[in-house]
Amino acid sequence: MEFRWNEWNLEHIGRHGVEPEEVESVVRAARRPWPEERDDDKWLVWGATLQGRLLQVIYLLEDDRERASVIHARPLTPREKRRHRRRA
Repeated sequence: MEFRWNEWNLEHIGRHGVEPEEVESVVRAARRPWPEERDDDKWLVWGATLQGRLLQVIYLLEDDRERASVIHARPLTPREKRRHRRRA
């Protein structure tokens, strides 16, 4: 999968202290039950970066389903981290 980055989504994830490389690694390493489909071709992933940091990523698949536009990424909250560990 190719990721489409632009000024808006880079700035948005940056406000949450997240780097594009972290987002890409979380999405590419997603394991069941992720990614979870949301509405309108939006997908949600919770996962660990290569450094072990737990993130939530939401991306939109483009029409060809080969490219993803990231619309949100942030670290998991402590409560979400507990839920994630129970699911793993």
